[in-house]
Amino acid sequence: MLVVDDEPGVRAALTRGLGAEGMDVVAVADGRAGLAQAESGAFDVVVLDVVLPGLSGYRVLERLRAGGVETPVLMLSAKDGEVDQADGLDLGADGYLVKPFSFVVLVAQLRALLRRRGPAPARVVLGPLCIDPGAGTASWEGREVELSGREAALLHALATRPGRTMTKDELLAVVWGDGAAARNVVEVYVGYLRRKLAAVGAGNLVVTVRGRGYRLDPPSS
Repeated sequence: MLVVDDEPGVRAALTRGLGAEGMDVVAVADGRAGLAQAESGAFDVVVLDVVLPGLSGYRVLERLRAGGVETPVLMLSAKDGEVDQADGLDLGADGYLVKPFSFVVLVAQLRALLRRRGPAPARVVLGPLCIDPGAGTASWEGREVELSGREAALLHALATRPGRTMTKDELLAVVWGDGAAARNVVEVYVGYLRRKLAAVGAGNLVVTVRGRGYRLDPPSS
């Protein structure tokens, strides 16, 4: 689940509260970062504030729908006018909550959106690499890769964007959540991941792009 809100208190509260409800949350603080994350298609639901720095929630939603991203979006706003709500729904929002809102109602709406969307894809398969994001497991040529939850999330983040370089900041946002860790933790965990991939013969799968970040090169079948 992606939360896009510029209020640190809201991001922290939703990360804690939704996490307690069993939801995996990534939180970012501005519209451009939210757009970049949502465009990946790696999220089941987006919780999107209307008033954001960089790019408003309306513009983020507009660009997502124009780009063919159909991830359900629940908009949050301090504006309670009928026109504001209609604007969001007309742009393709799947729901609209006015701040301050009931957390119970928020969770109920999110669960309803998840039910309507249906189950997430069970696996990501790239040649001999197979990842089950629900179980947090991965295998290479049928051999299980022994990964921690964080390592599995890191591999999944790279594998859902094969061939694309992801910066440390992007990986921090996707795997650790907004402001949850220092940037050098990404380098540490990439090292862990590479060693475990090397143990099953896939040590060259994750590539360092010097000065930019990391990418997963699609393996040959």
